[in-house]
Amino acid sequence: MAVAIPAISRSTVGKKAVMAVTGAILVLYLIAHMIGNLKIFSGAESFNDYAHWLRTIGEPAVPHRTVLTLIEIVLVVAIALHMWSAISLARRASAARPVKYQSKKKKSHAQGYATRTMRYGGVIIAFYVVWHLLDLTFFVVNPLGADATPYERMIANFDASRWYITVWYVVAMVLVGLHLRHGIWSAFQTLGLRTPRTDGLFRAIAAAVAAVVTIGFVAVPVSITFGWVS
Repeated sequence: MAVAIPAISRSTVGKKAVMAVTGAILVLYLIAHMIGNLKIFSGAESFNDYAHWLRTIGEPAVPHRTVLTLIEIVLVVAIALHMWSAISLARRASAARPVKYQSKKKKSHAQGYATRTMRYGGVIIAFYVVWHLLDLTFFVVNPLGADATPYERMIANFDASRWYITVWYVVAMVLVGLHLRHGIWSAFQTLGLRTPRTDGLFRAIAAAVAAVVTIGFVAVPVSITFGWVS
């Protein structure tokens, strides 16, 4: 059994399964994170209470921030495995087809678009995640720093004078949405659930989840920038 697990992880099917499972973890986290962000529309007290709750989950049974730290560790591992499986599969696909197609017509334009979106979009998303952590987790690039409340930091971050941050955020989240749409649909296929009969349904589900997550995340910075939340 101990030998079989690494063997599975080296196979194409195994790598796709790793990508699907880690992708599912990340999607669930995004949905939960989006719901938490939307609490900003309920006011400063509600948003600050939510931020405080995240750090005190499980108290006093476990020390302060224990559960949140465990969640962050799971996310880091999921992201690392997701990127590893994506890069490994891309290299394997490239090695399996070293000679380029003689005719561009033989290559699916849709597939090429999806591949470019997942590849370059993934790089941009990775840069965004680093910036986001420096901004609202470690407070290195946030205008108010660690002394402000979570609500104050969020408002200051997307103030109208910092419209370029909002634009950057929106672009990143649109790419996340495109990544989600293709990734969720691919996961259905990887897990053997997609058939010609259910393809339309799974495409619709993937598009709906991606749209909800994108709109949910984008609503916060846009509302702050335009002064609808202050």
